[in-house]
Amino acid sequence: MAKTLISIVGPTGIGKTALSIKLATHFNTEIISSDSRQFFKEMTIGTAVPSEEELNSAKHHFIQHISINDTYNVGQFEKDAIQQLEQLFIKHDVIIMVGGSALYSNAVINGLDEFPEVSKSVRENLNIKLQTDGIESLQEELKILDKKSYETIAIDNPQRLIRALEISIGTGKPYSNFLSNPKRKRFFKTINIGVNADREIIYNRINQRVDIMVENGLINEAKSLLDFKGLNALNTVGYKELFKYFEDEWALDFAISEIKKNTRRFAKRQLTWYRKDKSIKWFDYQINVNEVIEYIEKNIKKPAK
Repeated sequence: MAKTLISIVGPTGIGKTALSIKLATHFNTEIISSDSRQFFKEMTIGTAVPSEEELNSAKHHFIQHISINDTYNVGQFEKDAIQQLEQLFIKHDVIIMVGGSALYSNAVINGLDEFPEVSKSVRENLNIKLQTDGIESLQEELKILDKKSYETIAIDNPQRLIRALEISIGTGKPYSNFLSNPKRKRFFKTINIGVNADREIIYNRINQRVDIMVENGLINEAKSLLDFKGLNALNTVGYKELFKYFEDEWALDFAISEIKKNTRRFAKRQLTWYRKDKSIKWFDYQINVNEVIEYIEKNIKKPAK
């Protein structure tokens, strides 16, 4: 039997965690998280870390395994995840990977794209522009230079935004042009599962999820992290909006509405990215798990391409 990685993707709040646990239980296996927001020990509520009950239902890897003070990127995650898979596939034929960070999931499945060297001065100038003119100016610049990346990458994340601009400016070619390198040969096959729903349902689930996060203590969690707001890990939806509330820039109700709006935007970008991948088999979020299992078991038997 071929070693198989089952990758579960979909917009935030759609129910990927619940499905991953059901599949892990059925296949008697373990779960790798590729959700970069859930890597950090200090962030729990705002990143929707699985509950203690969920974590106990199946063994998870890469959940709150580093600190917000640690330097960690997609390249390090790719290396760590592949090493973890090598160990897990010794005792399991099937492993589950789940997460909403498309870049991180793709790095495990296909390897990272290779980019040409660009002068350090380009990045330095972009960082200066970020400080002086704000993130919106960089977003507009990317929209002009590379509309495809503007519509798919997390443009609210300064690191991702500057990286895309750095390549676009430094090479004279859109960043998105470099995202089609040949896939890296892996020692496992991958079955890609997508979970989706109508946009209105997704947005309603997101709004309800944010309300639940607030009820569960998101405001206090964010307040405890205010001193670290300059760290890249905290420049993320659910925290950065509340930081503006704590500093009297926004009213609380407005900050919460911005969390909902920015999370909806994030979900839209996730789907735009995933729709490029024709290998994903999409299922409705309410589908019976047995139909997903049937699809997986049928495809496990097919030879890897």
